[in-house]
This record gives sequence, structure tokens and C-alpha cells, in this order.
Amino acid sequence: MVMGMNKLLNATLSIEVGQSLKKLAKNAFENAYKAALLHPKSTYIQGFLVVAGESLPPIEHSWIEIDNNVVDPSFSLLDKTAEELYYFPAHCLSVKQLIAVVEEAKEDYPEDNPLPVYGGMPYEYYGEVMLGGKDYQVAYEAALAFSQEINVN
Repeated sequence: MVMGMNKLLNATLSIEVGQSLKKLAKNAFENAYKAALLHPKSTYIQGFLVVAGESLPPIEHSWIEIDNNVVDPSFSLLDKTAEELYYFPAHCLSVKQLIAVVEEAKEDYPEDNPLPVYGGMPYEYYGEVMLGGKDYQVAYEAALAFSQEINVN
């Protein structure tokens, strides 16, 4: 998988996975985490979401991939079509890695939410929520450039 390369959403799978979570959290990281646990062969991904037609900076977001399909359990909350959404991965974890890192975060910082998972140091990108290294910077810049390209007023 090429980092910083946007991928298109599988809407059908996203809706199915979203519904399988019973109740969706407002938080994309929470939803992706729960979805990953239900799909042990999936990959948990943190990165950026670009929405066509809205010249916002890229949104910090999380989703999973199943067999190379982008599956966003929070899709139904976004109120957009799949064609309007573009995903830029920054940080990918297997379900096994995800469980380990969340358990560790819960032990080390019991008061804090273990999600989103922090990327590697040295930290270069500081968003509203996510903290990560160069991968985040690269993904963010790619998402921002893409956003500016498709959202020319």
C-alpha cells in the first residue's frame, strides 16, 4: 500500500460493518477500533479524510481495510456519498498490534483515551487529535494538496 495515496471507499461494506457495531460512536477512532476487533484480518488505519466540495483542511479520521477495501464504519455519520470521500492513510496497524498498543496505553495512561494511537517519534505532525511522525506529515500534505486540487472554487 502506498502511503499518502488516496483510496476509494467500499460503501456497501462500510454500511454493513457500521451496522454490525450496534451503536456508532461519534468518534471515528472508536468505531474503527471496534470494527477492527470484529474483523481480525483487517488493518486499522489512521489518516486523513478529504471531502469533495468542501474546502476544509483534511479531517483526522480512522477506518479499516479488509482485503484492500477501504471500510469506514463511520460512513453513515458523514452524510456524503462514497464518491465524495477520499482516504489518505498515515498509520496502519494489524489487529494484533492494535490490541497490544491499546492495552499498553491503558496501563500507562489509565485516565486517557487510548485512541487515537500515536505514531512513531520523532513527532512531526500535531493535529487536533493525532500525534505522529513523518508518515502523518506526508499523508497530511498529500491530502491537503489533493483537497486544494479538487476543491477549486
